Formats: sequence, C-alpha cells, structure tokens
Amino acid sequence: MKHTVPIREKHDGALGDRSSVRVWLRLLSCSMAIEKELQRRFVDRNMTLPRFDVLAALDRNPDGMNMGELSQALLVSNGNVTMLARNLVRDGLIEMKPLPTDRRTQIVKLTPEGKQVFNKLARAHNDWIDQMLSALDYTQRERLYVALGTMKMSIARASANRRPPR
Repeated sequence: MKHTVPIREKHDGALGDRSSVRVWLRLLSCSMAIEKELQRRFVDRNMTLPRFDVLAALDRNPDGMNMGELSQALLVSNGNVTMLARNLVRDGLIEMKPLPTDRRTQIVKLTPEGKQVFNKLARAHNDWIDQMLSALDYTQRERLYVALGTMKMSIARASANRRPPR
C-alpha cells in the first residue's frame, strides 16, 4: 500500500481570519496538484495536457474549427495553438485543411486515429479525476460545484467593478 503524502499548503491549514485568501490558496493548491498528477499520467501515455486539450476541443467540434476559434476555446495565443496543431498533424492525430471559400483560413479536425486516441485518453482522464475526487461523495461534489459556480460569478462581478489604476 502506498503512503499518502499530504499536499503542502502555504499556511497552517486553518481557515482563520483571512478566510478569502486561505480559500483561494487551498483551491489553487488542489488545482495545481490535480494538474501535476494529470501531467504525470499523460506522460506515461505519450501525451501532454495541452495536446489533450486540443483533442478535446476538436472532439466537441466534429465539423472542425479554425485556428482562431481553437485558440479562443483553449484560452491561449494563436502561436501556441499553431505549434501544438503542427505537432498533432505530424503525429497523425489531427488534419489541417484550407477553407474552400478562404484558402488563408485553416480548418482543424480530428483524424479517425485522433478520435480513437482521444476516446481512449478521455476514458482514462475521467477515471483519474474520479480517483482523485473519490473522498468526496456525490452530495459533497454537488455542493462544491455550486459553491465554485457562486465563486465564479463573484469573480466576474469583482472584475467588472474593478477601478482603473490611478
């Protein structure tokens, strides 16, 4: 049986008087821990998280996407997406074809092999997430999901109400 090592936090773990900051730090540490573990597991399958994200976006858009749409979906720059796409084309997982009405615009789609690879990885990814969140029962996950939705709205409001610097 493996020994479980706790995830380090930047404070003593108590909520204390700076509860907003501590909630954010705990959320950040959980998010980073999940991301690092996913990266480790993807490496074992000759994949990276950014490459998986491209495949996932294209799986959600079976008719394909142009590079601008893909970069917006992934919240990254066009340059980052272009490099990822070229490597995925080289590996036979996606194809890039010019749009018939505008040859300057490239449409990116999963290849049949890319679809097969993505489906296999997506099943594994779901299993990994289930394992990492297994200590939370359904009701706890549901409450956390709702609380995080409320948090997203609060962040959006604070962002919209931000005062410009003086």
